[in-house]
Amino acid sequence: MTDQVERFDRFADGYARWWAPVLAPAVHELLDDLEPRLGDASRLIDIGTGTGQLALAALARWPQVSMVGVDPSRGMAAVADAEADRVLDGQARARFRTEVAFADALPFDDEAFDAAVSSFVFQLVPSRSRAFREARRVLRPGGVLAWVSWLLEDRVFEPDVILDEELDAVGVGAREDEGRPGNLPSVDAAAAEMRRAGFADVVARLGHLEHPFSVDGYIAFLSEFDEQTLFEEMDPDVRKRLIGTLRRRLGRLSAERMTRRFSIVFASGRRSR
Repeated sequence: MTDQVERFDRFADGYARWWAPVLAPAVHELLDDLEPRLGDASRLIDIGTGTGQLALAALARWPQVSMVGVDPSRGMAAVADAEADRVLDGQARARFRTEVAFADALPFDDEAFDAAVSSFVFQLVPSRSRAFREARRVLRPGGVLAWVSWLLEDRVFEPDVILDEELDAVGVGAREDEGRPGNLPSVDAAAAEMRRAGFADVVARLGHLEHPFSVDGYIAFLSEFDEQTLFEEMDPDVRKRLIGTLRRRLGRLSAERMTRRFSIVFASGRRSR
């Protein structure tokens, strides 16, 4: 986990600029799902808050709630605080704070929160069952946990294929497929994992996420976030040649082929008494 935290520390600004917009529709859909189950909840925790996207959207939607955003990356938490300073006025700003901590070791008392939310985090934790049990611990009886994560799939994004071909062509070598071992195998599995962790009234459903990239937007996404280290360590002439070739090849793709699509899972449940 230490390597992962360090990576997010380095890429926090790039994440906010290039990845958060990809996730934004799912974030708002998650809050739509939570709203009917929220009731009179006022104390919320965002587990794995990242740059604060989900937490800040919740605060804008529900003026009665306060939110603690928890993340193991100090870099991410700093970006979340800076974004809160930017978008929230004084009264609303007082309803948000961050804590640096891991999802499976939350620094809060039992039953400290009325509801918990999490966006694209539970696929990253070493043990999802342990993280779910920890979320349950800090929820009051009847408190709700609502989250969204990736569904395991073999979908191929053509611009990524082109990138690997061109990396190989310039002698850098294609990237290794790291996969997503923590992605959910199915919607039913997401629900079952919540029930085993002590949640009741569990609801899980399939969702879809898509994001259209422009050619320049995709190249910036790679060089400033997703493959930032790779691009920074590349010989400048090689990098220039690679970007030029990518721009030409990607420019031949239709908007449809430049749109990245994902399958995701939304799930929620209440802490059983």
